[in-house]
Amino acid sequence: MTDQITHRAFFGDRERTFILTDPMLAELEKLTGLGVGALYLQLVGMAYPAEALREIIRLGLIGAGTTPEDAKRLCDAYASNRPLVETFPLAFEIMEARWNGKAEQVAA
Repeated sequence: MTDQITHRAFFGDRERTFILTDPMLAELEKLTGLGVGALYLQLVGMAYPAEALREIIRLGLIGAGTTPEDAKRLCDAYASNRPLVETFPLAFEIMEARWNGKAEQVAA
């Protein structure tokens, strides 16, 4: 059921799965003080709070089954104190998967 909102990408040392489930969206809204629509629009308009990128990645990992401790450790190692150009694409793709869903893969 969550396949449509699941994003898979390389992060840290291997490919990982990210899902912003309903509880993770609620936590993201609480942490950022923004509704999901407002945050999405800020991402699209490149007017987002920098900490939101890290939180989207961390909560996406947790939503996909990574323990909160491991998600924090991964974000501390691979998303903190990094150029935003490195973290923005991943955070945006995680949010985009939740906002628009993933396109169906067409068999070749």
